[in-house]
Amino acid sequence: MSNLFALNDANCRSLVEAHDTPCFAYSGAIATEQFASLRQVLSPRVRLAYAVKANPHPGLLERFASLGASFDCASIGELERVEALGLPTGRTFFAGPGKREAELRKALAMGVRVQAEGFEDLARIDALVDRETAVNLRVHPAFEIDEGNRIIGGSGPSAFGVDEEDVPALLRKAPSLRHVRIRGLHVFAASNQRDASKLLAIHGAVLALAKRLHETHGLTFEQIDLGGGLGIPYGPDQSPLDVKALGLGLTELLAGHSWFTGELILEPGRFLAGPCGLYLARVVRLKESRGTRFAILEGGINHLIRPLLTGEPFPVKAVGKGEGSVPYTLAGPLCTSLDRLGDVRLPELAAGDLLAFGSTGAYGLNEGMTHFLSHPVPPEIWVG
Repeated sequence: MSNLFALNDANCRSLVEAHDTPCFAYSGAIATEQFASLRQVLSPRVRLAYAVKANPHPGLLERFASLGASFDCASIGELERVEALGLPTGRTFFAGPGKREAELRKALAMGVRVQAEGFEDLARIDALVDRETAVNLRVHPAFEIDEGNRIIGGSGPSAFGVDEEDVPALLRKAPSLRHVRIRGLHVFAASNQRDASKLLAIHGAVLALAKRLHETHGLTFEQIDLGGGLGIPYGPDQSPLDVKALGLGLTELLAGHSWFTGELILEPGRFLAGPCGLYLARVVRLKESRGTRFAILEGGINHLIRPLLTGEPFPVKAVGKGEGSVPYTLAGPLCTSLDRLGDVRLPELAAGDLLAFGSTGAYGLNEGMTHFLSHPVPPEIWVG
């Protein structure tokens, strides 16, 4: 593994000298290693579609495209970024619970495989095409969805997909469609899961659902999209995902479902992009308030909102300070008490100290409240 983004003090200082703070930097070498580590353990029947929502930086998209990745898009903006790569037809998917007509037209013009969220999507696509068009149907499963935080929303009421129990009614209406044919299944049922056995249990449940639909309704699936959810560690007590076990398990699942001869699709975003990113910001000031020590930084949830959403901070160190155990609440410069990057333990800090946050290559700047208070947007540095 390249040590460029291992929070090495010299590398952090070098980036700051060249680009000032706050800033993001992404390592193409680490992105390549993450992709290769997963690709090499998977069956050729498993396709990797990078989830562009994790980080749409052009350097990352170009790198993953050069490695053979497909792409999972969820907006017209993401479709346009992938279109600029000049990929052959068939390497892009389009998902999302509220697709506008302009987005559907764009996706269909690009030859993108649409993940239909319900009969409304099927009917709208049918009205826009004049030839047989294959789509994947997203199903919101009745079985448990595995996520540490409610990013997907659990297995209760959902804006995503068609509820599993409503699929038969949808399929009874499907013959009315002139051109659209359901040729794939899409189920997204995990978020930041680092336990391969739990991921495989979910994947097995998806394949079992597909088999029931095949046997009961005669659906022929060219693709079964297992969604994303491949996790990465954010703390020293967290173990990385065992990708070898995941690869072996998926191969066994395919062998156990001989009725299915198509391809499986995985949509990793965080796993591929997260470890390649670094965020650097200085301490502006320190204060103590009623027993709590605050370190107020140049950037906050305008740059890194994930800690607010999940309650889990990014890994962080004070550059040049070594280890430490002083408790700090990291706050940003925004005029809201929501602007927090987590409660952490660091060495004794002073104004001007440089903090380095790791694993910010996914759900970093592109997820932040960038426009709130009109602070300048920090640069994103691509290091090949």
